[in-house]
Amino acid sequence: MSVQADKNFEPEITAFYCIYCGYMAADTAGALHIQYPANVKFVRLPCTGKSDIRYFLEAFEQGADGVYVVACPIGNCHHVRGNERGQARLKRAQKILDEIGLGGERLDMFFMSGSQGHSFAIAAQTMTDRIRKLGPNPLKVGKLQVTSEKVEAVEEEGAEFRGRKKQ
Repeated sequence: MSVQADKNFEPEITAFYCIYCGYMAADTAGALHIQYPANVKFVRLPCTGKSDIRYFLEAFEQGADGVYVVACPIGNCHHVRGNERGQARLKRAQKILDEIGLGGERLDMFFMSGSQGHSFAIAAQTMTDRIRKLGPNPLKVGKLQVTSEKVEAVEEEGAEFRGRKKQ
């Protein structure tokens, strides 16, 4: 029986969100009694610009099958360009996940304002459906061996990136 055919697989998903739009969207969803999958664990950040590639990788290492970030809309970040810095880090993390064999599609980012409770629920459902199709995290089922040396080698490739736009 293949992993994708396992009807009992319920993915574990970690969602990072900012205390402004991300948190408010979650709060709006709750206030409106909008249902979304219960398999999502939330981690609040002061801003998605404070996210770090290591946070994403550690979530997978600790057993998450999928990870996503909820950020303020582009051009409307409470910390000016924090969401853009977070998006750049997320794209780099996706590249690392592809290179180590975990798959960058297990990581995504959604932009929404605080009033978009329905969008918040849709993002949770979208990630849950995507990860169900992909199956469990290969690190959990022992199909992938990732060493810290391998991750560090991939990170060193892009060592010049520090979250700021090049001048």
